[in-house]
Amino acid sequence: MTTNQGMEQLIPLVNKLQDAFAHTGSTLNIDLPQIAVVGGQSAGKSSVLENFVGKDFLPRGSGIVTRRPLVLQLITAKNGEWGEFLHCKGKKFTDFNEIRKEIEEETDRMTGSNKGISAIPINLRVHSPHVLNLTLVDLPGMTKVPVGDQPADIEQQIRDMIMQFVVKDNCLILAVSPANSDLANSDALKIAKEFDPQGIRTIGVITKLDLMDEGTDAKHILENKHLPLRRGYVGVVNRSQKDIDGNKDIKAALSAERRFFLSHPAYRHMADKLGTPYLQKILNQQLTNHIKETLPALRNKLQKQMMDMEKEVEEFKNFKPDDPSRKTKAMLQMIQGFNNSFEQLIEGTGASIDTLELSGGAKINRIFHERFPYELVKMEFDEQTLRKEISVVIQNIHAIRTGLFTPDTAFEEIVKSQIAKLKDPALKCVELVSTELMNVLRKCSDKMGRYPMLREETDRVVSTNVREKEAMTKEQVAKLIDFELSYINTNHDDFIGFANASQKGVDRGAKKKSVGNQVIRKGWLTMHNLSFIKGGSRDFWFTLSAEQFQWYKDEEEKDKKFLLSLDNIRLRDLEKGFMSSKYGFALFSTESRNVYKDYRQLELSAETQEEVDSWKASFLRAGVYPERSTEKNQDSTSGSSETSLDPQLERQVETIRNLVDSYMAIVSKTIRDLVPKIIMNIMIGQTKEFIATEVLAHLYSSGNGTDLMEESHEEAERRDTMLKMYHSLKEALKVMGDINMKTVQTNLPPPVDNSWIPEEPATNGTPAQSLYASQQSYNRQPSSSPARRPPSRPQMGRMAPGPPPTQAPSLPPPIMPSNAAPPIPNRPMPGRAPPSIPRRPAPSQKPMIPQRPT
Repeated sequence: MTTNQGMEQLIPLVNKLQDAFAHTGSTLNIDLPQIAVVGGQSAGKSSVLENFVGKDFLPRGSGIVTRRPLVLQLITAKNGEWGEFLHCKGKKFTDFNEIRKEIEEETDRMTGSNKGISAIPINLRVHSPHVLNLTLVDLPGMTKVPVGDQPADIEQQIRDMIMQFVVKDNCLILAVSPANSDLANSDALKIAKEFDPQGIRTIGVITKLDLMDEGTDAKHILENKHLPLRRGYVGVVNRSQKDIDGNKDIKAALSAERRFFLSHPAYRHMADKLGTPYLQKILNQQLTNHIKETLPALRNKLQKQMMDMEKEVEEFKNFKPDDPSRKTKAMLQMIQGFNNSFEQLIEGTGASIDTLELSGGAKINRIFHERFPYELVKMEFDEQTLRKEISVVIQNIHAIRTGLFTPDTAFEEIVKSQIAKLKDPALKCVELVSTELMNVLRKCSDKMGRYPMLREETDRVVSTNVREKEAMTKEQVAKLIDFELSYINTNHDDFIGFANASQKGVDRGAKKKSVGNQVIRKGWLTMHNLSFIKGGSRDFWFTLSAEQFQWYKDEEEKDKKFLLSLDNIRLRDLEKGFMSSKYGFALFSTESRNVYKDYRQLELSAETQEEVDSWKASFLRAGVYPERSTEKNQDSTSGSSETSLDPQLERQVETIRNLVDSYMAIVSKTIRDLVPKIIMNIMIGQTKEFIATEVLAHLYSSGNGTDLMEESHEEAERRDTMLKMYHSLKEALKVMGDINMKTVQTNLPPPVDNSWIPEEPATNGTPAQSLYASQQSYNRQPSSSPARRPPSRPQMGRMAPGPPPTQAPSLPPPIMPSNAAPPIPNRPMPGRAPPSIPRRPAPSQKPMIPQRPT
């Protein structure tokens, strides 16, 4: 197999691989070279591309017709001609008029119908036996004046769009310029010189050669003698507007192009190196050269991709979808994977640990140690309400008698009423853990997406078990509260007893003081107590200690903004605003004073509810308790029910108050300790055991296990695609191994002087060296010799024969642009007069060089 034959097979294979990888959502990461077609609006780019395909399929019109890049992949096919779009996967377009309509509709869908542009490309693949394997990118023509919905910077946007393609090293630049316009200031050649200054990737294309003025031609341009490029130029002749309107066949147009070059006196000697077929040939050769240069790296990439797929494809090689043993094995693997995923998320084990968000076990831990203690404190007694209740109970127990001693029955009644209030937050903790556990199980079952019926049934079985365990856990938690209510243990080691309670009160600030003034928490919060002039809200860096709450400009803690003392400070929840995505809370004073400047409360917010709950738990450690419902109605109830206490009753109330405070601290500590343990034992531990030992039996007992293992349509398609991808990789590597690397490769032409291409656009005050101007300098210089005959045929740089002049003609020096190279003089033939060659002004007139005698 020769190199070119191997390349012709390799390119479609790589295209097939890229499609397969894109279908699976991954990337092959192999860049085949592209050919960016660059030119002005009237350069004839569309006709060049249509000549390549041999079909009329591109939109036409005035102004900017190409408003989105068109990535056109030409693939040699043995039978039939059709096209397919990437956005219409699987649909074949055999009518090329429908391809044109689809391009127009897809362009309008993204850009609108009023000349808007977009950098998102349209991908079209054309299969035909009449094309060579090429990948071309038709880019919008460069323009300077916006029309329609085009923005004012349309020129810069088109330039940026072109730059995305031509800046790549593997992108050839096809600079298309019309022969009847200014070549030296061609926009396409300027772009090419900017991004390819050495001219290694640039090929010039001259169109509209048949539309040049009579007596002029582009012979010296096409011979790369005048205005040269490193890879030279290729001339083509496209269909005229009259031909297009008359639906002239492209094959007939290509035949007419061939006849034009063979019959034209200036081009007949190089007709084999002109025309669309020759342009296709050299572009395909450049494509082949590039792939040959990158073949080792391409082989390595394909081998790596194949090794990565080897393990997954191994189970598909002899895959039998209806094999019962395979389905049984697959079910066992799915349930085992489900069990392992659940343990990893709950216990935090396994090789892969999530670094982006908290896992299920971590979230449950936060519920136990942040959310649950906060809810317990929220339900604890209020000082004023508690004293009122104690007073009422003592008086009701004494009834008509005058009590001489503090009744212990009052203590038990008040304690039981306070213990009963702890039941709701304990049950709420169970519900929060159950919700999070369901989220963990749902995340584990996502890996069963390959078998939707198995996933659905597993979710049902496990969810039913979790609900049952939740009910059992709530029952045990309720029993725990009942246990506490059934017996008030006044002999507990931590209980102060009646003697100590009557002598001195309990230091209710001991817990806060034991923390000291150490920093409890730091972090970012959004403060909303700002004026509208300053934006209404702003993020600050907050630090919380046991005695104060302060914030700074940033985490460096140099620019302190404010310090708030936590004495008599409480915390309340804020409702989430209609337009706000954050969760908030507020700090306020129980003494009805301003806490920050003129604000009665300090409003703060965070991005997530979990972060807010964490801050609330930290404030609890600092002794800042949440607002209770009794405080909200305090003003309305205090005035009507306040009764004066006699000194003896007041002492009894204080004693009971201290006893209740001491005993409730014991109960709260017990509840905070035992409720998480009950949840872990019943809900999580038994659920884990159920998944490991009983789920499989429940699945088999629920119905036919074979039906559960029916694959989804997406999975079957993914398996087929992966197998095709694997075989395509093997085939591509085999083709590479058969390619003869010793085949001669086309060498890069030597560099040329391309300084004639201007770096900046020409201004109105600078004359441009156009193709017409260069032709005029060759063919239309005024002559002072009357013996010279008119030329027999117009040729660029060739003059009619005549007797040699006896004296060099004296011509005024022509005005030449500073950025244009002088014309190349021709050597005169015997019997012909030397041509009049324009020269730059010299310090002194020098004699003409003697000519060879006839």
